[in-house]
Amino acid sequence: MKRTIVALALLLTAGGVWAAEAEGGPTWRDTLRRELPLLGHRNWLVVADAAYPWQTSPGIRTVATGAGQLEVVKEVLAALGKTSHVRPVIYLDQELESVSEADAPGIAQYRKGLDEALGGRAVKSEPHEEIIKKLDAAGQTFHVLLLKTAHTQPYTSVFLELDCGYWSEAAEKRLRDTMRANEAKAKAP
Repeated sequence: MKRTIVALALLLTAGGVWAAEAEGGPTWRDTLRRELPLLGHRNWLVVADAAYPWQTSPGIRTVATGAGQLEVVKEVLAALGKTSHVRPVIYLDQELESVSEADAPGIAQYRKGLDEALGGRAVKSEPHEEIIKKLDAAGQTFHVLLLKTAHTQPYTSVFLELDCGYWSEAAEKRLRDTMRANEAKAKAP
């Protein structure tokens, strides 16, 4: 039995999926701790629901957590909060706002719990398919760590695009403006 589990874990690992806490193997928490220092601007972290598809872009690595959605969201945000090199830009599926209690019992409670877990952070809301396209494109060049949870409600994945933690959008704009001005000066007679 143990040999079968190890063989399955190796097979899944070779295909880009790590089984959750397979007999002495690394846990999703271990993976997050190990990989977070390696992640930077343009990398993504995703906390996905149970039905999230196994994407095939080469940079997308899926880890089955076996844990609850909000538990993983809270731990990922706490880990990101301890870093200085990256900060998350949070995306939620636009569809989540319209999922009805009749179609997904408990969704209102989930939304409330998610709001609490996000702790007032700014959130961007986009159609699910648009976010998937962004991830797929990012996964062609950059690393995406996808933590798949046991959560079974639709459109509940939380997408975290990592941005530089020590360089703001305003600073980047000032830099680009200065570069354009310097270039214009250099071209002037």
